[in-house]
Parts: sequence; C-alpha cells; structure tokens
Amino acid sequence: AAAEAGLNPYLLEMANIREHCSWVHNDKAEATKKAIDLVRVMVAKAARNRALYPIRVPVEPTAMVIGGGIAGIQAALDIAAGGKKVILVEKSPSIGGHMARLSETFPTLDCSQCILTPRMVEAASHPNITLMTYSEVESVEGFVGNFDITIRSKARCVDPVKCTGCGDCWNKCPVKKIPDEFNAGLGNRTAIYVPFPQAVPNKPVIDAGRCLKLTKGTCGICAKVCQKEAIDFNDRDKLVKVKVGAVVLATGFDLWDHSAYKEYGGGRLKDVVDGFAFERLASASGPTNGEIRRPSDNSVPETVVFLQCCGSRDGKAGKKYCSKICCMYSAKHAMLYKHKVHDGRAVIFYMDIRAAGKGYDEFVRRAIEADGVEYIRGRVSRIYRRQDGKLMVKGADTLTGKPAVIEADLVVLADAIVPRSGSTALARLFGVNYDEDGFYSEAHPKLRPVETSAAGVYLAGACQAPKDIPDSVSQASACAAKVLGLFSNPQLEREPVIARVNRTSCVHCGACIAACPYKAITDLEIKDKAGKTIAIVAEVNEGLCQGCGTCAAICRSNSIELDGFTDDQVFAEIAALE
Repeated sequence: AAAEAGLNPYLLEMANIREHCSWVHNDKAEATKKAIDLVRVMVAKAARNRALYPIRVPVEPTAMVIGGGIAGIQAALDIAAGGKKVILVEKSPSIGGHMARLSETFPTLDCSQCILTPRMVEAASHPNITLMTYSEVESVEGFVGNFDITIRSKARCVDPVKCTGCGDCWNKCPVKKIPDEFNAGLGNRTAIYVPFPQAVPNKPVIDAGRCLKLTKGTCGICAKVCQKEAIDFNDRDKLVKVKVGAVVLATGFDLWDHSAYKEYGGGRLKDVVDGFAFERLASASGPTNGEIRRPSDNSVPETVVFLQCCGSRDGKAGKKYCSKICCMYSAKHAMLYKHKVHDGRAVIFYMDIRAAGKGYDEFVRRAIEADGVEYIRGRVSRIYRRQDGKLMVKGADTLTGKPAVIEADLVVLADAIVPRSGSTALARLFGVNYDEDGFYSEAHPKLRPVETSAAGVYLAGACQAPKDIPDSVSQASACAAKVLGLFSNPQLEREPVIARVNRTSCVHCGACIAACPYKAITDLEIKDKAGKTIAIVAEVNEGLCQGCGTCAAICRSNSIELDGFTDDQVFAEIAALE
C-alpha cells in the first residue's frame, strides 16, 4: 500500500493494535495504555527510518544438478525443457543411480530399466544438458545467481570421443575377479569396465587401483586391442571451473551397514543379503540372469525370510527414524520371489506395515492374499547357520505371543536408508544445514520444502530424507520450478535488510566472519593509491547476507549494524517507553 502511494515501504512502521492489544487482553484500560505505548514506539522508530531499496544481483542462467539418479535426471530435464542450460554432475561413470539397479518398481511392478533408460538417454542427448560423469565438486565460491564451482573430472584413461563402446577392451582384460559394485558384490567385473549394459554414457573407465598397467607397469592389453586408440594411460584428473546461478542437490542415499547387527551374522553369512543384492538376483540383467539363487551354493532357495526395519526405528544400534520405503520393497521382493519360485515360501517379519501411498496398501494386500506371502508381526532376535547350511531365523510372533522359528535358505534384510557417503562434506561446501543423521535440512518443512538455508541451493530426492521414486521425481520437478523462477529475470531482487560494516571503526577481529552462518562476510583489503594495503576490514556480501543480525550482536567494536534496525532506531524505541 505504501509503495502504491509513492512512499518508500521502509519508511513505514505499523503498530499492530489488533493482535497485540484488542484480541489478547480483557482489561480495556490496560490494553489502551499498551496501544499508546506501541504507537509511541513505532513513531520513534519511523522518525529515524531511511529509505531502503531492493538489492539487485545479476543471475547466471545456468543450473547445476549434483547427482545423476532419477531425481537429478528429472530436475535436469525439467530445467532444460524450460530453455536453460544445465550441468549434470555424477560421481559414478554412469547416470542412473540406484534405480538402475532395481528389477521392478512398486506398486505397478514396471521394469525399472524400461522406464529409466529412456530418461537417461534423453538427458545425455538434450542440447541444454552437459553431462559430467565420473566427476565430483571440489570447491564452491560465490552466492545465489553467481556460484563459481570447481569440478574434479576424474581420469577415465579412456577417450570418450574416440571410444565406440565396442567392448573389446573389457572382454580381453585379464583382471576379472573384482567384486562388481553394481551387482552388490554378487558378480565380478574387469579393471576396465562399464557399470552396467545400459550405462549412459556407455563408455568404459579404468579402475586405476586395479589396473596392472597403472599399478605394476605390466599388461596394457586393452590399449593393444582398441582399434580406435582410445586408451590413454597418461590421463590425469582435470579441474573444470564453471559459473552457475543455482544448484540442485540430488545426491541420493546408501543402505545402512547391517554388520553392526552381530545377532544377524554381522555380515559374515553369505546367504544374508541386503535389498540391493536381492534386486540384482531378481533382475534379468543380474549375475544369475533373473533366477533367485543362494550366493553360497547357487541353489534355488525354498524358503526366503525378509526382515523389515533392519537398522530403522532402532535408536540404540541403528537409526531411530523410519526408512519409509522398506515395507513396500519387502512386499515387492516377496512377490518377485513367489513369481519366480512358485512352490517357494516367503515370510516377512515386520514391526508395523506403513504402506502410505496411492495403491500401496492394495499392493501389500495383494502380496498376502494373491501371492500367499506370510506376514509375522515381531522382531528377529538371532540368525545363525546350521551344519546342513540352513539358516535358522529365531523371532517372536507378538500377535500370538509365541516364538517363531523359521528354517530359511535365504534371508533378505531391509536395511535402513542413510545419506550417501561424503554428503556432509558437500553440504559444508554449499553452506547447507543437515540433521544429526546427515540428511540435508530444508528451509521450512511445509512452506519451503525444497529450499535450503543457502539461497539458490535446492534439494531433490533421498538426500533430504528417505523417499520413494514418485516423491523423488515430484521433488525434483519442484526444484526445477524454483530454478526456472529464479532464472525468469536477469537480476535477482532481494530484501535490503542486510548488515553494514563501518570501515573506520572495524578492527578486523574476525568474530563476525566466524559467526556468520551464511558465509556472507569476508576480508576486504583497503589500499592506497600506490596499491599498498593500509587496512583490512570485514565486508558483507549483499548477495549472501540474510539479515539475521548475528554479526551485529557479536561485533566487539560495535562496527556492524543492520539496515532498518540500527542501534539508533532500537535505542529510540526503548527510550520511547521511559
């Protein structure tokens, strides 16, 4: 209203008589006195107000998406579809993330690769998307609209331009017994490899720690058989500097290490596997070509036990939170097993069934009623192997109050969802807050669910909390909308309530620099005409400052004030009450 009338909005002060007096007090006389005091205080402040004007920061209309899983791919595609450039950074040799490892997805049992691979190819071929796989963020400088980011592109030792992905190199590689990370260690790979057949880009990389040429100076067979001469053993890491205006963090999740549960074998029992291992067993592209077989002896298991909440909802040995997706993927695993081993027995131990989502409860009912999956409500206390190779699963059925002992051939643990390793270091680079478990914190759980405390940095997918594919994709599209909104104008307009430093009284103690939660304060060298430094003082970056006032409170020389809330204004308000 003030702006429409031609008055600078920051010259206006409002005494809130309704909420602070009329609605909260029964004593009208005392309420009237309070109202008079409020008006007096606002008049005193308004007399000392000065006009403030919005801060305009130029915006670089290029976004960076960190993480090449389904959330990162969706965010990149949506931003690119809006006509803006995107740099998609993935630390693995291929995009796709964990979804590429899945056999089928709940609740529709769609083939994971069938719905993901077209998106991967689209992201790689989109003219607005620059794909940087096998790369990690090294350093971050700048602020919203103007981030200067250094990316470490790791040495592939294979020229992706020359390479055609023919496969001669990895077929001839003599180092063939390296546990395959993509197949959860159930299969082997070579020292030069592509992570999986549908990888994007479908170009190999050389494992520098396992390659005989790079470790011992011998071999080099891959270079000899490569017809395109794409192998380069002298390749080194490269540092690439880029400037972007916004960043989407979509770093994904890992599974909790269940070796902490010694009662479940402590990771020593081969036939006690995690969810990803079972996904690869059930996948047609997995190490067993889609047949469910025991890792120990390659036999078809007759009884499979699925344990939910392994490490979840356990504040003592595991994580105290619910991992959200375990109930659903355990039901899916049991259904997949029953579809492949028709006479097999599938048993699920559960604490509670939390199937919240469209079609989710119906999916669980289908597993029980149509596929004959047995559900036992209770926890498992111990898993051990008998001499005949059978796994003994000892638990309790809390509904009947009786012990439950199952002779199993295979046990699948629904391990807790945890943040990716290295995610907290990345959060510190961008100044993003994270909780005690390492998940990134949103700015507000309801009103700003994809924004962070760092302006221009957004969250998508399971890096923020455990979530399923639909939620991850929805959040990714929300991040894209935020980024496109930021890029809709060549300049970013911000509130002018920021901190100011009095250079004449600043003693450069550094307290404000250490205290600023937004890294908005840096050193400024003041030089004379000859270029000689005569003083060093603190300087506030207008693009980063959020006007929290922490620096003003901690400044020992009283050299920092907040525009709109100066000491003169605050003291005048206090004096008006005397």
